[in-house]
Amino acid sequence: MTAVGIDAMEIWTGKLKLDLAETFAPAQGDDPGKYTKGLGLHASSFPDVYEDIVTMAANAAHRLMERKGLEPADIGRIDVATESSFDNSKPVSTYVAGCLEQVYDGDFHHANKGERKFACIAGTQSLDDAYNWIRAGRNRGRAAIVIATDTALYARDDPGEATQGAGAVAMLVDEDPSLVELSTEQGFGSADETDFLKPNQQFPSVDGKRSVNVYLARMREALDDFASQVGDIHPDDYPLIPFHTPFPGMVRKAAALGYRHIIRGTDVEDLVAEEIGHQPMREDFESDDAFRDAIREYTDALTETERYQDWYADTIDPTLEISREVGNWYTGSVHIARAAGLKHAREHGRELDGKQLLVASYGSGAQAEVHAETVVPGWEEEIAQLNIDEQNRKRYNLSFEEYEQIHDVHNHDTNADVEEFTAPDSEFVFDGWGRMGERKYRYVE
Repeated sequence: MTAVGIDAMEIWTGKLKLDLAETFAPAQGDDPGKYTKGLGLHASSFPDVYEDIVTMAANAAHRLMERKGLEPADIGRIDVATESSFDNSKPVSTYVAGCLEQVYDGDFHHANKGERKFACIAGTQSLDDAYNWIRAGRNRGRAAIVIATDTALYARDDPGEATQGAGAVAMLVDEDPSLVELSTEQGFGSADETDFLKPNQQFPSVDGKRSVNVYLARMREALDDFASQVGDIHPDDYPLIPFHTPFPGMVRKAAALGYRHIIRGTDVEDLVAEEIGHQPMREDFESDDAFRDAIREYTDALTETERYQDWYADTIDPTLEISREVGNWYTGSVHIARAAGLKHAREHGRELDGKQLLVASYGSGAQAEVHAETVVPGWEEEIAQLNIDEQNRKRYNLSFEEYEQIHDVHNHDTNADVEEFTAPDSEFVFDGWGRMGERKYRYVE
């Protein structure tokens, strides 16, 4: 069976930066550690005046196609995942295709285009769709482009404001991939939840505590479901585990619970038990509350062990390096976690050929998916093409007053007239409004 997976990827971040410790925290009257240590975030990325989810998506896709030497005829499918869409009918993928057709001789008239919505998990669902399309033999030898693009904007003074971010990840899905091969096994955890939603509104309504609990519950279900397909899971099986990362602090919680779950009944639990005892079992307690208290105490003790901390430093922490500097990208967050982990591995000479990543995606509302991805020999060359560090260095550093202005620019309920902070260079830009209220775009040399 021919391998199918991610052949290449590109990342495009918003061109503006908000420093959380130096700029946001003082303006809010907060200790910087609330953000850098508590949330695990140092900065957020924002789109400039001429940027939005279409320009970021199109620019990431254009760079991807140029680097891989592709023409429109090579692409049979363009899927865009977003929870920041501005049209309830016309998909973002059509805008992206229209942008790309400005710079290529051919067109995408025979490519299937769509838009996926299920909060942050939609990017992974779009990968699944592309994988299944190729596996079914309906691609006619062509590849798919999957793009996750979002502007994660919150209302001013909302508790989620510090987690904001904006950017796009474009992935080429094809046979005989050069980066990772997707597994056929998937685990799901899904339930009708109201932890985070946008009922006909731009800014989300969030029940923060509930959202954390729903995230963890659905992840546990998905992990159980995945294990039912592949058998017992051991912490040494996966050198990197990219999680959906609304903020790194959330991943710290998920990683601790996941580790506790997968060491159960293994040699690792026996070794840990020499320090902190075995995991509590429900039958040993008279009430659910007593059992939950014991589990919390055990988990806290587990995270203090050297064995856990070494595992976290090697397996989880590398996947958070990009997110710390750009914030939450909603549908793109798990995909920048994958990129960050592989980028760190390359820079530190880690041998990953043939090894598996365990990818844990999540979308509020709510659903989690866990699947494995096998790293393909030669992945280092592909990852070396990413220029996200350079993009981050070039971002314009906003003052708090400027942040307030750019927030108004991208707030659909305001009509802010703000000058651009950066100059576009060889990229697609927003170019005003059409006769039917549609957004227009052009390419700037």
